[in-house]
This record gives sequence, structure tokens and C-alpha cells, in this order.
Amino acid sequence: MSSTQQGQVIPAVIIPAESSREISGVRKRKSWRYRLLRNPPALSGVIILVAVVLMAATAPLFWPDPNAQSLIDARLPPGSPDHVLGTDDLGRDMLARLAYGAQVPLLVSLAAVIISGTMGVLLGLVSGYFGGWLDDLISWLANVQLAFPFILLSIAVIAVIGQGTLTLIAVIGLTSWVVYSRVVRGETLALREREFIEAARALGVSTSRILLRHILPNVITSLTVIATFEVARIIILESALSFLSLGVDAKTPSWGEMLARGQQQLSVAWWMPTFPGIAIMFTVLAVNLVGDWLREELDPRLQL
Repeated sequence: MSSTQQGQVIPAVIIPAESSREISGVRKRKSWRYRLLRNPPALSGVIILVAVVLMAATAPLFWPDPNAQSLIDARLPPGSPDHVLGTDDLGRDMLARLAYGAQVPLLVSLAAVIISGTMGVLLGLVSGYFGGWLDDLISWLANVQLAFPFILLSIAVIAVIGQGTLTLIAVIGLTSWVVYSRVVRGETLALREREFIEAARALGVSTSRILLRHILPNVITSLTVIATFEVARIIILESALSFLSLGVDAKTPSWGEMLARGQQQLSVAWWMPTFPGIAIMFTVLAVNLVGDWLREELDPRLQL
């Protein structure tokens, strides 16, 4: 029971622990949504990304064949009947190819981030926790990877294996692990001497459990932010390789390939390189905006 200054007795309200946690969780969920809505750049980035994903996912429903040609309709300008964004030099619909072209950078960037992130995290954990010759070996491999020209490696791999989406994913994924490894290594070096790690060792906890259950959760925040910006970097990288005819095969629409083809038609069909260039720019910008917001949300030092 609790009393007021006037002497009135008011029954105290006791909130169960479960209800308290539920209320706290609801407030937390509302808070990040509220902060997102109050952040116009991040919100615009999310909207653009959702639009790009939906466009790529629904492309087969609206345009069964993005390579359908009609020389009679070649180089129709934007706003033409049945061709909102015009056509290219072979009479193919630009909007259809843009929609299908979104599938390649999204697939390549997400798959490559998963591959490179997994490699980098494992190597970084091993390097930072064990140290010694393992640390020296992994650091040497990272330096060799950074020193080797990526374009030269891409040309060599494609010359042996051939062009294709899987080849592109493998090349980018297996050469992008260094940034993850170095960040995880640095944080693991700082964490391995902390009291809770020492206590886990004293209790006989296995090394794999220490790495996966005690150290890895403490670096997830940094990895999430890095992965977001890596998606943007790989989208540009994939477009650059496709522009140089080192990306996917010619039958698969890609923004980089459209940009390269449109460059040759710039004087007579300005829209051919313009629209894929805008698509690349806005997609990368949207990923970076979302990455900035995630960094602010996940880094407690930026919330003070």
C-alpha cells in the first residue's frame, strides 16, 4: 500500500516480470521504428531497396523474356507506347532489362558477402585468439590478397572456368574476406584477455565454444555494418566487371553490361546508358544510407 500527502491510501500496482519485459520489448521495437521514420535518409534508402528487390522478384511476372527483340522498335525514346523507358538498339524493352538486371547485383552481392564474411570471420577468430605462427600466416595471406590485382585474377579465373554468375560469386567472395578478418582479429585480440574469457577457460570450456558463444556475439555489430557497406562495394564491382565483359554471360541482363552497350549508343540513344547508371547509383546510395543508419543503431557510443 502507498499513501499520498493528503493521507489517501492508494493500492500499489505491481507489474509481473514477464509483463515488464514484454512492455520493454514493445517500447524497444517502437523506438527503432520511430527512429527510422524520423531519419529521412535512412527511410528513403529502405524504400529504394524494397523497390529494387520487388522489381527484381516480380520481373518474370511482367516480362517473360527480357531478350525479346524487335528491330522495328529499335531505339524508341522513353515514353513510347508499350515501352515506358524506351528500347535499346535491338528493340529490347529497357524497363524489362532493368528489372531483370537488378537480379544479378543483388544475388552476387548477397552471396559474395556470405562467402567472404564466413571466411573472414573464421580466419579472424583463429588469428586473433591463437596468435603465433597462425596469426603470422593469416596476416601474410591477407597482405598477398590485397597486393594481387583483382582484375588480373578475374581474367585468369574466367579464362579457365568461363563466364557465369557462379564464377562471379566465387571470384568476388573468395577475394573479399580480408576486411572481415582484420576487424575480427583486432576485436578478438582485445576480448581474449577479458575476465569472462578467462573465467570460461578456467571452467574448462572448449575453445570452439569460447570462440562461437563468447567472442563471436561481441563482434556481430561490427560485422553487420561491414557487411552492409560490402554489399554496396560488390554491386559496383559486379557492374564494373560486367562493363568489361568479365561478368555474367551475354544472355543475362546486367546493369554493367547495359551500361557498356549504351556507351556505344550514347550519341543516338542517351537513355540506354543513363537508366542503368541511375539504377546503380541509387541502389548503392540506398545501401550506404541504410548502412549509416545501422551503424548508428548498433553502436552504443553513437547513441549517447
